[in-house]
Amino acid sequence: MAMPSRGRTSEILSSLPLQILLYVNGIYYIFYFLATLAMIIYKSQVFSYPDDLLASDLAVLFLMGILDVPRLYLGFKGNLTEAEAPLGLSLGLTVGSVVLCVYLLLWQTYVLWADVLLNAVLLSAYGLESGLKVTAIAAFVS
Repeated sequence: MAMPSRGRTSEILSSLPLQILLYVNGIYYIFYFLATLAMIIYKSQVFSYPDDLLASDLAVLFLMGILDVPRLYLGFKGNLTEAEAPLGLSLGLTVGSVVLCVYLLLWQTYVLWADVLLNAVLLSAYGLESGLKVTAIAAFVS
């Protein structure tokens, strides 16, 4: 008597904590972008903000916003499809976002305590997200 074939069993390797963190980071980044933009506008009105430095600070903020959209999309896609390539690209874009965030934290023309707080939370989220991405990639590869 032949044993009935069970079919192929597949194990779900997607990371739920990573998926939740990507979702929360997306919401937090909208708040971060708007709050940082409002603070740059405030600083340009209250302090003597040189025009060339104002343009560079705004350019960094908008570049960071442009970089964050594919970072989150590739993170969502890579995690849900259990693919290493999109998740690896998202990890690379996270490194670029971290560099821009550090610029806004340390080398911005005027840094307020609210800037420090917002950037510290964002850098912490990036760090946690990067660790979860590395573990998810390791799970997908093995």
